[in-house]
Amino acid sequence: MASLVSTLVRSHIGLINPIIKNLGLEQSRKLQDGLARLGRRPLAASVRFKQVNFPDFPCAWAIPLHGVVRCAALYLHGGAYTAGTLPYAKRFGGEIARATGRATFCVGYRLAPEYPFPAALDDALTAYTHMLTRFQPDQIALIGESAGGGLVYALAQRLKEKNMPPPAHIVAISPWTDLTMQRDDPERQAKDPLLDRQALLESALLYAGGCPLDDPLLSPLYGDLTGLPPSLIIVGTDEILYEDSVLMDEALKKSGSDSTLMVAEGMWHVYVFYGVPESREAIAAICAFLGCPDEACDGTA
Repeated sequence: MASLVSTLVRSHIGLINPIIKNLGLEQSRKLQDGLARLGRRPLAASVRFKQVNFPDFPCAWAIPLHGVVRCAALYLHGGAYTAGTLPYAKRFGGEIARATGRATFCVGYRLAPEYPFPAALDDALTAYTHMLTRFQPDQIALIGESAGGGLVYALAQRLKEKNMPPPAHIVAISPWTDLTMQRDDPERQAKDPLLDRQALLESALLYAGGCPLDDPLLSPLYGDLTGLPPSLIIVGTDEILYEDSVLMDEALKKSGSDSTLMVAEGMWHVYVFYGVPESREAIAAICAFLGCPDEACDGTA
């Protein structure tokens, strides 16, 4: 049964969702960045940020202030490839750094429609390449949510294509792994307080920029998943991307790659970042999966 807190949060999301659906692109982007300021504890006491600017996009390290940093994470944010700037990425990337004790590289990758595919993927590759100058591959995890959750799998496939060293782990939170949006489930759509299938399809077309939506680097579900690092996939039952997670988990296992699927009953899209009690179990699972030191994981990201 969902907690009282998550029930209240869900009801508030449901109240504002009709307004969100009618927002234009620029308003949606402002809303996305605004979400980063809601419902979380201040990070200043536990994380410091160091900005790194590349020619085409900005990034920032979120560095834990306590303990010895031995490992790192590349964090790719969500936003349907059309929203989410570096401040948004820093907010949730900072939460990941605080919870896991890892130096977390937050990527403000370029957005569609101004910069369609493969801009976001190219930026993710640039960021990962930069991380390799500071950390060994077996010290790095890829972490992404929503669109970023799909992007981490596209990046893993691109690394394999380029014969580059893979990371040690992948964590995908409510990943968007199939941009074709061909699975239409009215019952699940009715339960989803946040996402809208048609809106996602429109964003997918903006990002694709004319490329086929089933291209494996757009929809990693259709790619060659052999040899990918172990994955932890976290998803709620009440989101229209639920099957993206289930099918990705199945495809990874079929390819011979290790994958663990964590399903949260009654939870919505990317519930992990809303600070509800159910998120603590998910954060603890992430820490255990990554092998984080006990003193680093406070279970509150």
